[in-house]
Amino acid sequence: MNNKVKKRQTESAHDIWRGRDPLDVFFQPKNVAVIGATEAAGSVGRTTLWNLISSPFGGTVFPVNPKRPSILGIKAYPTVKDVPAEVDLAVIVTAAQTVPTVLQECADAGVEGAIVISAGFQELGEQGEALQRQLKEIALASGMRVIGPNCLGLMSPLSGLNASFAASMARPGSVGFISQSGALCTAVLDWSMEAQIGFSAFISCGAMVDVNWGDLIYYLGQDTRTRSILIYMESVGDARSFLSAAREVALQKPIIVIKAGRTAAGGKAAASHTGAMTGSDDVLDAAFRRCGVLRVGTIAELFYMAEVLAKQPRPQGRRLTIMTNAGGPAVLATDALISAGGELTQLSEKTMADLNAFLPPHWSRNNPVDILGDAGADRYAKALEICTKDPNSDGMLVILTPQAMTDATKTAEMLKPYASIRDKPVLASWMGGPEVEGGIKVLNGANIPVFPYPDTAARMFYYMYRYTYNLQGLYETPALAEEDEAIDRATVGSIIDRARKAGRTLLTEAESKAILRAYGIPAPACEVAHSVDAAIEAAEGIGYPVVVKLHSETLTHKTDVGGVVLNVTSPGEVRRAFESIQLNVEKKAGKGHFLGVTVQPMVRMPDSYELILGSSMDPQFGPVLLFGVGGQLVEVFQDRALALPPLTSTLARRMMEQTRIYTALKGVRGRAPVDLAELEQMMVHFSQLVAEQRLIKEIDINPLLASSDGLVALDARVVLHESTLELKDIPRLAIRPYPRRYESTAQMKNGETVTIRPIRAEDEPLIIKFHETLSERTVYFRYLQMLNLGQRTAHERLIRICFIDYNRELALVVIHNHEIIGVGRLHKLHGTNEAEFAEVISDAYQGQGLGKLMLNRLIDVARAEGITRVVADIHAENVAMQAVCKKLGFRIEREFGDPTVSASLDL
Repeated sequence: MNNKVKKRQTESAHDIWRGRDPLDVFFQPKNVAVIGATEAAGSVGRTTLWNLISSPFGGTVFPVNPKRPSILGIKAYPTVKDVPAEVDLAVIVTAAQTVPTVLQECADAGVEGAIVISAGFQELGEQGEALQRQLKEIALASGMRVIGPNCLGLMSPLSGLNASFAASMARPGSVGFISQSGALCTAVLDWSMEAQIGFSAFISCGAMVDVNWGDLIYYLGQDTRTRSILIYMESVGDARSFLSAAREVALQKPIIVIKAGRTAAGGKAAASHTGAMTGSDDVLDAAFRRCGVLRVGTIAELFYMAEVLAKQPRPQGRRLTIMTNAGGPAVLATDALISAGGELTQLSEKTMADLNAFLPPHWSRNNPVDILGDAGADRYAKALEICTKDPNSDGMLVILTPQAMTDATKTAEMLKPYASIRDKPVLASWMGGPEVEGGIKVLNGANIPVFPYPDTAARMFYYMYRYTYNLQGLYETPALAEEDEAIDRATVGSIIDRARKAGRTLLTEAESKAILRAYGIPAPACEVAHSVDAAIEAAEGIGYPVVVKLHSETLTHKTDVGGVVLNVTSPGEVRRAFESIQLNVEKKAGKGHFLGVTVQPMVRMPDSYELILGSSMDPQFGPVLLFGVGGQLVEVFQDRALALPPLTSTLARRMMEQTRIYTALKGVRGRAPVDLAELEQMMVHFSQLVAEQRLIKEIDINPLLASSDGLVALDARVVLHESTLELKDIPRLAIRPYPRRYESTAQMKNGETVTIRPIRAEDEPLIIKFHETLSERTVYFRYLQMLNLGQRTAHERLIRICFIDYNRELALVVIHNHEIIGVGRLHKLHGTNEAEFAEVISDAYQGQGLGKLMLNRLIDVARAEGITRVVADIHAENVAMQAVCKKLGFRIEREFGDPTVSASLDL
């Protein structure tokens, strides 16, 4: 690594600690080199150079072309190293086979960022893939950030930068737009001019050899000028990076995605375009829900949602009140709403009485509220005022059709006072052409989104609700998790090791159920019998009636080969069951598949439901959980929900809510409800099993019997990854699970023992109590400002502190007598191998050595995580923390006039 590269990486890490991001170079460059610039008419090299010099961005442009002394009247240079200034951004438009060499020259010259517009990489097959791998290796080795290849380039309309070969410059605005398709970028750009939509950033990311979705989402999330992020996606790429960044940013601003490849044919087309696997569409939906991203179906909806979320509050539910002066459009809106998953508001008795008191006698007397064709502006306004006060309503849609007595503009003026109702969005559909244009302008000016068609407006309301629903999953505090001391991981490990050593991937039912019981999932005892006598002895020990099933290391679906006999009540029936199963299996599958039987108690659970709980592997997202209707007809009913592990109780309940069987589980037609809290905990334990035991490839509990009497895993099937695979070869979880490896115990100076462990989502109540123990001085030293208790313990703040992304940050808590008495945090600085630490100890426990103890643990965690440098800002008066840092080898520095000192430790 040359000195320029080392200097760049060191400065990049320091800059991001002090507020500058490595991706700033793409949007605020000082010196830009266009490598491959040319004067050939209509060429990418000429267009890109012209765009850069014709849209001033405050920097200098240098054409690079070894064959020409000047281009478009500007002096050209043979290579980037010949440019007389330090180039921070290179735009590469040379032939694909030359790009690795050019990129390496940029790295050697200390260039911070490169946009590779050139095509001809992975989309063209093996040779292109090899070239693309070279680009990735150069970027990784040098620390230079690379966008592309095979992209349109990017624009920063607010700064004037146009580093693309698009035909025009995007309008400045507040929308951050990212697309994998360069052609779509040009179409959206053209359309946005007519629609007068402006952008804070307009990015074509191409094949994402280095800079990926996570990088761009995180960057735009930190950009105060970007109010919403819109994405056209063909493939996910690094799933963990995407989910990590999206979950953090979605809490601040909407992320709206249109994903190509919903159908099999569309997925194939997207894969051939991007050269990447598109993954399961249902799994992608589950991933979007998990990180608070809203998915829409069309490009128009992408921009509609950016508008409505910017103008109106999010609804708290799915119930919409529709008000109209014509029946037909309201029916269309209703159909669209119900088809999408929304509901019509059931108008309250008071609302009905108030509407009856002033509306004509022939109004619809229902929702949709048809106030009739002769409705004037006053009638619209009064009806809207009444309907917005209905506690059953979550939002309003006002429809106007131009009739003889309709004044579209005046009606719009009368609706303006209702443009900002707390938690209730108001949408409008002004149908028609020139007659309603004046009203549309008034509504837009009042921040009431207006649509040409009412069915579109109804769907946008439902999308708004779905966005709220997704975010609520991030904000809700889960129930307190059960302690996992009872989990018998050693038993599970020995079962898996034994099977892998034997070269088996399919576990027996007995082994599968033993694994479930080890994780606290109730499953019947399962006795393996290799002979008739052994089977009878097992049945006598269990007690009749029993179930006799095939025991096999090769066959998984026992009923398909006649391998199950129920309700066996005597020794004679056990004998006949054994012989029948043996005969059936040898006849249908062959002799080698019968190894004996298992004998289990006959579980009787009247009025129980058959559910399925399972997990399988997705090539992009790793393990994926499934919950839904089980039994033999599981594939027929297709009533199931998917989610990514690990789960909390909140996320487990969200999985249930997405299925139709959930309504029945709550109790229907006289049946007592299933204990949903118990089912939640079982799903949490199951997700923990999937997250921890990564050698398991597939696992099914089917059926899982559920009734008011309890839950029982009646049958189970576990498939392992091939024994030739190691953990590093197995797709990792898309969401990093709870890092148990960082749990430990320690002693305070007074000799008492404390537990130090990573923070969990369920810790919010304990964190609130912890903040109640902090003095004003301690708070000031920790946050470098005064925050009152209400500010520090606001739910929206604490859920982000407790429900963290372990891939992005790690927080440790000190537990003493079931209370949190200290918190330490290690936040990775995006785009670097550095992390910033902070810690705070309860006043009552200060002086017990916990500060040094905590910082030591944070340093150990940093080393384990591959962090190369730990930094912090410490208040100048916090001499105790500075002393601890000095003891542990930190370098302490202070700039004149700065109220803080900087501490840094190279690892």
